[in-house]
Amino acid sequence: MIITQTPLRISFAGGGTDFADFYRQDGGCVVSTAIDKYIYVIVKERFDDKIRVGYSKTEMVDSVDQIEHELVRECLRKTGISRGLEIATMADIPSTGSGLGSSSTVTVGLLNALYAFKGEIKPAEALAHEACQIEIDILGKPIGKQDQYIAAYGGLRHIKFLPDDTVEVSAIELDSEKKLRLGERLILFFTGITRRADGILSEQKQNISSKRSILLKMKEQAEEIYLNLSNGCTDRIGDILNQGWMYKRQLAGRVSSKDIDLLYESALKSGAMGGKIAGAGGGGFLLFYCPPEHQSSVRERMRDSGLKEMPFNLERDGTKVIFNARR
Repeated sequence: MIITQTPLRISFAGGGTDFADFYRQDGGCVVSTAIDKYIYVIVKERFDDKIRVGYSKTEMVDSVDQIEHELVRECLRKTGISRGLEIATMADIPSTGSGLGSSSTVTVGLLNALYAFKGEIKPAEALAHEACQIEIDILGKPIGKQDQYIAAYGGLRHIKFLPDDTVEVSAIELDSEKKLRLGERLILFFTGITRRADGILSEQKQNISSKRSILLKMKEQAEEIYLNLSNGCTDRIGDILNQGWMYKRQLAGRVSSKDIDLLYESALKSGAMGGKIAGAGGGGFLLFYCPPEHQSSVRERMRDSGLKEMPFNLERDGTKVIFNARR
């Protein structure tokens, strides 16, 4: 039996510049961090040749081609495992539509588990690259590349997407005091709204040409956050998040909604300095940067609006095998 633990993420800036249609012309850049909320993948040998897959439903099939869960199917094809396996996934968050990168986290975690099952160790770069191949090239999902890389590498990262399709991943090093200061000022609330991101992301992808000037500003913001954090300065993060949210709302029609706008404005009036909807938008989690002295007011306002807080910490590690009992 193999069990992997793979972190979810929050993105500070640059989301959207990791789409190939953008970065192949202008280069892309994001700043993201892994958090201590995870997706767990369990892989276990079966006594027969069937494949059993357990997630929100259960599949029992005779061959890989019969698997409905497309990520599981393509990960098995990629790793060359064809029979005699049980696979299960579990998450610390709602299974879909969270905005915390769960689909890519599943893909990276499953690849890691399957390779470990074969007795192979794959580096983070290879896991992220193969996850991108599966999701973007094979399945044609309208997504970027940041989620796969932050799930594989973990930590607080500056990730650059170059026009030749190479990816550069750099750690942003903060001393313990600065890391604590940053983490203490980030608060996350679940809106209770889950959605499939594909529709929003498809519209965003179609709009890349007409929204290129906005995406260039979002890329500049990612570089600004990177420089601020690299110098140990967290004071500008709230303002940059706020401006970034104003940009992001312009990328596609369903990124925000009247309800989300009201929640966001009420948080700012209560003392938050900035924030954003995590991921593609339309629901999922709301992230705020808020000084400690105003957090009780923000929490009360969000709680009165029916939102549930999800406490979290920054996570140093990427995907890893936490249990390995191979025969």
